[in-house]
Amino acid sequence: MEQSYFRDVVNAEYNRKHDERIEYGTAGFRTKSDILEHVLYRMGLLAVLRSKAKRAAIGLMITASHNLEPDNGIKLVDPAGEMLEASWETIATNLANVQDNELISRLTHISTNENIDLLVPATVIIGRDTRRSSPILLNAALAGIRALYGNVTDLGLITTPQLHYVVVCTNTNGAYGNPTLQGYYSKLAAVFKSIRGAETNNGMYMNVLQLDAANGVGAIAAKEFQRSLEGVLNIRLFNDGSGNLNHMCGADYVKVQQALPLNIPSETNVRCVSIDGDADRVVYFYIDRANKFHLLDGDRIATLVAAYFKELLETSGLALQLGLVQTAYANGGSTNYISNVLRVPVACVPTGVKHLHKKALEFDIGIYFEANGHGTVIFKDIAKETIKNHAKNETLLAAQRVASAKLRDVIDLINETVGDALSDMLLVETILHAKGWNVIEWERSYNDLPNKQLKVRVKDRNLITTTNAERHCLTPVGLQEEIDKIVSKYSRGRSFVRPSGTEDIVRVYAECENSSDVGKLAMGVASLVYRLAGGVGPEPNLS
Repeated sequence: MEQSYFRDVVNAEYNRKHDERIEYGTAGFRTKSDILEHVLYRMGLLAVLRSKAKRAAIGLMITASHNLEPDNGIKLVDPAGEMLEASWETIATNLANVQDNELISRLTHISTNENIDLLVPATVIIGRDTRRSSPILLNAALAGIRALYGNVTDLGLITTPQLHYVVVCTNTNGAYGNPTLQGYYSKLAAVFKSIRGAETNNGMYMNVLQLDAANGVGAIAAKEFQRSLEGVLNIRLFNDGSGNLNHMCGADYVKVQQALPLNIPSETNVRCVSIDGDADRVVYFYIDRANKFHLLDGDRIATLVAAYFKELLETSGLALQLGLVQTAYANGGSTNYISNVLRVPVACVPTGVKHLHKKALEFDIGIYFEANGHGTVIFKDIAKETIKNHAKNETLLAAQRVASAKLRDVIDLINETVGDALSDMLLVETILHAKGWNVIEWERSYNDLPNKQLKVRVKDRNLITTTNAERHCLTPVGLQEEIDKIVSKYSRGRSFVRPSGTEDIVRVYAECENSSDVGKLAMGVASLVYRLAGGVGPEPNLS
């Protein structure tokens, strides 16, 4: 049956026109848009097979997130709104790179090896960002879906988190929410307004926010919230799609450069927020009276959320396990605060949302954020039920019931399926309002250690291998020992190196107590990587 089922999949329009190998990484396929058409076609085919295998709707998102305009990409979304299962990442990579004359045999192998019933109907939900290349790539993906007779729902221009939301709503028959864009907006806006109540300002908190939308698809969603929350949260929107996507703006630019994005007014102590091109990352920032830039990144958001939930759990009397998950990029100041001040269990996992999400599922309430601002909060079903029942228990003290009700309501403000920049933004605004904090009060909770990130171009990134959640370098032999020697020279020093997932680059992270030393530490480690891991181009130096 398999051979006959796949006989019409060869489409000359979407044959491989480039020999470059492309791999499904943490964020799916991502590279220059002009070499992706055959990949998009094949991922349309694969999405149909995945839907049949899972007997549920599968998502396809066309985006390159925080990358610049010339790039594009595609990622598959599994039925519960999670990232594609790891074993299928390899399947996706092999299918994307197979020769055209082997396409049918590869599809046949997948269906046989995964024991897929080809008679099961398939549904694929697809969306795209605002890149100029996205409509062309959409057509390629649609052609692949239709070649295997899949049913398709094209959501058009949509953020990545919105696509995840619609997928999980579809597969839960609406139990998670209405599986439409309007359902997404209505759910979040209604809950935000309900929690906030009549008082739009509170203490030091003012309901004015400057939002940098990275000139991406998130600007469309931000405009919708701007309308629906008018008077409750007054959003001043910048980089609203009229400029170049992610060019000197957006969450990644602000995080890495630690500087204001283009077009944002330099107003003293005004709360500002940046999202990335597909709206799954968010960071906050402000400029102080001395014109100094202050960044409040994913670590800051994670600690704010953890402190809020811990307070509500303690007040309510609920005995639920709260935990926080970070990566090696988390600032040492935040880890110390979580462990020693908040006393919340903290775990470290390799870079990539799929790793954080999996670990967070081990807690009743799992908070995870990468330092880049990608993260969310996950609740076990039993925890949700416990919270709801607690809020209805009339034998409890009034303060316990109020705290339980706040926990119950805030669950609906969170997009648990994936990091959602706008949902996370509304959560942060809810917590700051509840505490009566402005952005300065928020930052005072703990001090970040000065830190720096560098990139070293190498001949082969695979020469670098790591362990212990990417914090310890295994190869080249001797590199970690040399890193340790350099780090030992600096108070509260820490540094690690990890290979890029997509290009021959090694990323260097360094932090220490004194801002005057952090550049020396980072450059010293970068020079080691250059010498011991086959660096190319000019050698990093301390000048």
